[in-house]
Amino acid sequence: MISHTMIVSFNEPIPHDELDQFLSEMEQVMRESGLVQTFTSKHHIRVPGDDHSPVGIASAVVQIGYADLDALEASFTVSGAGELIGRWQSRRPYKAIWANHEPLS
Repeated sequence: MISHTMIVSFNEPIPHDELDQFLSEMEQVMRESGLVQTFTSKHHIRVPGDDHSPVGIASAVVQIGYADLDALEASFTVSGAGELIGRWQSRRPYKAIWANHEPLS
């Protein structure tokens, strides 16, 4: 299995219900692709040290599991993903970074 761990950081604070909606829509698009074996997402838990982050503060973390590298690579062209990203970026701009790796446990 290959894990795709993504940290999403919205440019401005986002209400919890909107963040839940974003994560739910992302999960739906990815699961409908048939490529995903697992999908987990959680809100970032803020602490005072976040104010000193040199690169930004996370809004959420998402971890998606794929059977192999081919499935991961195919996920970048999933139907509906571009529309989802464009719609959310126009309403609530965000940045994302990710790491592709073997399972951590």
